[in-house]
Amino acid sequence: MSDLMSIYRSKLRSADQIAQMVQNEDWVDYGWTCGHSYAVDKALAARASELRGVKVRGGVTLWMPEIFKVENACEHFSWNSWHFTGVDRKIYDMGCGYYAPIRYSEVPRYYRENVDPIAVAVCQVAPMDKHGFLNFGPSASHQLATFEKSRIKVVEVNTNMPRCLGGTGESIHVSHVDFIVETDNPKLPQLPSSAPTEVDEHVARLIVEEIPDGATLQLGIGGMPNAVGVMIAKSDLKNLGVHTEMYVDAFVDITEAGKITGTCKSIDRYRQTFAFGAGTQKLYDFIDDNPAVCSTTVDYTNDPRTIALLDNFISINNAVEIDLFGQINSESSGVKHISGTGGQLDFVMGAYISPGGKSFICLASSYGKKGEVKSRVVPTLNPGTIVTDSRTCGHWLVTEYGKLNLKGKTVWERAEGIINLAHPNFRDDLIKAAEEMRIWRRSNK
Repeated sequence: MSDLMSIYRSKLRSADQIAQMVQNEDWVDYGWTCGHSYAVDKALAARASELRGVKVRGGVTLWMPEIFKVENACEHFSWNSWHFTGVDRKIYDMGCGYYAPIRYSEVPRYYRENVDPIAVAVCQVAPMDKHGFLNFGPSASHQLATFEKSRIKVVEVNTNMPRCLGGTGESIHVSHVDFIVETDNPKLPQLPSSAPTEVDEHVARLIVEEIPDGATLQLGIGGMPNAVGVMIAKSDLKNLGVHTEMYVDAFVDITEAGKITGTCKSIDRYRQTFAFGAGTQKLYDFIDDNPAVCSTTVDYTNDPRTIALLDNFISINNAVEIDLFGQINSESSGVKHISGTGGQLDFVMGAYISPGGKSFICLASSYGKKGEVKSRVVPTLNPGTIVTDSRTCGHWLVTEYGKLNLKGKTVWERAEGIINLAHPNFRDDLIKAAEEMRIWRRSNK
């Protein structure tokens, strides 16, 4: 350990020293979610007036980077995100934020084969262990691939970062990093779940009745997947497993309710496998040094071929809107970007291939204030709207008015079934639209 500490100390640098290594037009990678740079970000912001055109990459941003709080930030930095949150959208609205379309399972390969050379890659890590490893905490995702393709590799040590045990790619050895920054140990961001609405609970009930004992779960981000998790925790289901891209508070609740054992998983048996996590402190405390969870890379968790190895795989994700052909938009409002494809398509495909597997896309049938309510079921997606899941990939659609299995359905069967998922106030107009598009039969209900 003394030799390892000597190596560690020899690589210590201040955040200001790292920031001086960044030049105009460089690509800088901030890591992912909870692991985003903290100290180097502040130091770069202090250097803003000296820099032009620095291209910074991150994703699922949970706090506003300091570099975008400076005056005329867009003259100095641009933000390039793999997945938008509310923070990413604010940077987008500033005029210097951009989205990178992905299938999340492919992101490590993007780094190894496709992205431009990275000058400086930096992320937060847990303190070095006795074997010399610095753990990526709940953000393994694609971090190792990022470091593999960067010229300068930097870690920021944060004593508040949980140490997440894993399979592969969950940590990096001290000998493989170039520089180490010791931070003032910021607290991890807290993401409390919103209380489920009446609609969320209705949709959740429709999904939970489709889940068998022994199923393996993936929950997406949002109120409805969280509502499903709450309902599972209160259900009679047993011997469930977890294999997900994002680990959320709901999984802790389901575990503490005794529903998750992992005994029926054909791979990673007994372990809850995830690519990244974010939530409240109870989540960070639960995953810290816990052999029951498995932090690993996203090209493993999200690969449809991996998902297909798990029987009765249940994938539950949100959508923004659906059209009468079964096209699913989960990431934009017209051309305005909201979130991203993330791993939704990976899990839609993988869950269907899984023996007994089901993929659920859920959404409220309508939105808006009273008197200005609009339908989330539309005749066709508006021009510029992104198709997250093509009509050939969708499996189950669920609103508070019911659920529909799209597989094997003709266009008129889809139209009829999808209209039945819409709010009753919009169904007559949707039928007229379906007739005009010649996907409606007179014998339809």
